[in-house]
Order: sequence, then C-alpha cells, then structure tokens
Amino acid sequence: MDDIRIRVCDVSMKFHLAENQAGSFKEYATRKVKGDIKYKDFWALRNINGELEKGDVLGVIGTNGSGKSTLLKIIAGIMKPTEGFVETFGTIAPMLELGSGFELEMTGRENIYLNGAILGYSEELIEEHFREIVDFAELRQFIDAPIRTYSSGMQARLAFSVATIIKPDILIVDEILSVGDDRFQAKSRAKMMEIMNSGSTVIFVSHVMEEVREICNKVVWLDSGMIRMEGTADEVCDAYEKR
Repeated sequence: MDDIRIRVCDVSMKFHLAENQAGSFKEYATRKVKGDIKYKDFWALRNINGELEKGDVLGVIGTNGSGKSTLLKIIAGIMKPTEGFVETFGTIAPMLELGSGFELEMTGRENIYLNGAILGYSEELIEEHFREIVDFAELRQFIDAPIRTYSSGMQARLAFSVATIIKPDILIVDEILSVGDDRFQAKSRAKMMEIMNSGSTVIFVSHVMEEVREICNKVVWLDSGMIRMEGTADEVCDAYEKR
C-alpha cells in the first residue's frame, strides 16, 4: 500500500457540446438569447480504473480524441471528473501545454518564480536552482526580457526547465519530448530519463510507439474514452499497430 502513487477509481468525464455550431460570437450570442442552441452530452472518458506504484512508467496511447489528454488533466488535478475520483500520493509535476501559465508581459525571470509557485515550489527553492533553470533553458541573455518576446520554443524550454528542477514523486508528460531543436530534445530526453530512473512514477502520452516501448513498463490503450487494452508495452503496442 505504501508504494501506491496513483489510484484512479471509476473515472468518467462528460462534456456538453453544442450540436449546431455558431460561425461567430455574434451568431452564438443571438442564438443563446433566443434559446436556439442545442447541446448533446459527450463522454470523453468512461469507467477508467487503475493503480500505479512507485517507479511505474505508464504509456497512454490512442488516436486523437480518445481521451488521453483529458485523463492526464484529471490525474494532475486540473479537471474534476464527472464521476469517480483520483487519489495521488506525493508531489506532482504536470508537463502539459508547456508555457501556458506564463504571463506575457512579465520577464522570464519573473515567470520562473510565478511558474514555480504554481507548481508548489517555494521561493527559496527557486532561488537555489535559479541559475540551473536558466542555464538548462539556454536563455541567460534573454532572462530579463518579457516573455512576449520569446518564441514558442523558448517558452517551452523555460517551462520544461522549471518543471524538472526537482525529481517529483509523479511526473505527467503529454508529448513534450519535441521541445526545442534536436539538440535540446536530446537534452530534455536525458533529463526525463534521469527523473524516471530516480523512482518517480510517470504517465507518458505519445504517438511514437518506439518511445513507448523503450521507456514504459505498462501501457493503456484508450479508445473512444474507454480502456480497450492494458498490459506490457510490447503486448499493447503490437495490438495497437495491428489495428
């Protein structure tokens, strides 16, 4: 029991989607006033269950729209499920939509402290690792410039550097090994492997089966919001590629 890091119990997620999409905000507002917008229920996830222990590396695979990102956001605590619940034990570093929490008018330096606070890091911890964060992101000469002057790649590199300054108990990763150029991708991949090898529990979403086979000891295949198959990386990836 002490080794359990994540417990997912009967998790389902429902969204209300408009059946007749409006072509503009004006059209939407007009239809809304007239009560002319019809909604339908869409279940992004249905009855998801599972447990992960310390050191587990779970790959989550499936086609676009299968519920992968929704599941990660629920486990990270960003979204609350319609039904069921998730229990997590330990510190969590969610690497989802890197850079989405940055304030564009603030400098890179200011955003390091802001993003760190969002992740639950103390100001003292950020100060202790500040130079390490900046050097890893390779942004020393730009660190006092506003984030709005950064490219999307620079923002992602900075967000990745902040998220990985400590080795979390739980690491949640959504397709982020493509951060930056080829050289930085290799560096970020090495950092990820270091975290994984430290005993962190990892949930990893990827469309690249070679990556999933290489780093995951368990894999879940999501199909239309439900678990179609779960097992070892080779078993599930083989079945997925033959679909």
